Amino acid sequence: MGVKMGKNVVVEENVKFGENVVIGHNVVIRRDTVIGNNVVIADNTVLGKEPMKAKASATTEKRELPPLVIGDNVAIGAGCVIYRGAELGDHVFVGDLATIREDVKIGEGTIVGRGVTVENKCEIGRWVKLETNAYITAMSVIEDYCFVAPMVTFTNDMFMGRTEERFKYFKGPHLKRGARIGANATLLPGIVIGEDAVVGAGSVVTKNVPPKVIYVGVPAKYLKEVPEEQLLENQSFYKG
Repeated sequence: MGVKMGKNVVVEENVKFGENVVIGHNVVIRRDTVIGNNVVIADNTVLGKEPMKAKASATTEKRELPPLVIGDNVAIGAGCVIYRGAELGDHVFVGDLATIREDVKIGEGTIVGRGVTVENKCEIGRWVKLETNAYITAMSVIEDYCFVAPMVTFTNDMFMGRTEERFKYFKGPHLKRGARIGANATLLPGIVIGEDAVVGAGSVVTKNVPPKVIYVGVPAKYLKEVPEEQLLENQSFYKG
């Protein structure tokens, strides 16, 4: 089987399709995009978009980017925008209205929920869950098996757009393997959340969180150890 296309699909030059690809209506696929086997792309999605640089942008670069690469068995929802220079591994799911910027790598089996924004220069591991309307700022790292609840906000600018000095310190949060972040939590720039650690809903994290502990509050502080039965190594879905 080849490619099944809806109405008003635009495919630019040098796009590569795998087998059994299904494309909805009004989809735009920009030049050089690579699409794997058994991929589903819903209506009104744009793939391989070139970034536009605002004069005041601190992280966007004007340069030739590699093609967008989409792995096998990927599902992409309606109204998504995925930029040139991104790479989606096999079995990734992207919900409606999500945006994934350039220089982003997303590992196998990860879920990018509805309305999620992943800014540029991010690395996201395997089997991660990014839930509805989470905001992942530029230069963030999320390792395997992490959970990011709805409306979580990552930040990367300690100076909030002021002083030239800020350019030296741009850095998003780093979630170690199996870390979990509750709904509406905010992580300050450069914060490291340890392996299997938990941040409670609504917390503001101002300092690094050690492994296997629960932090809650504003600012977030130690509450207790993560229960043994909740540790990643004790979950049936954990593949190592």
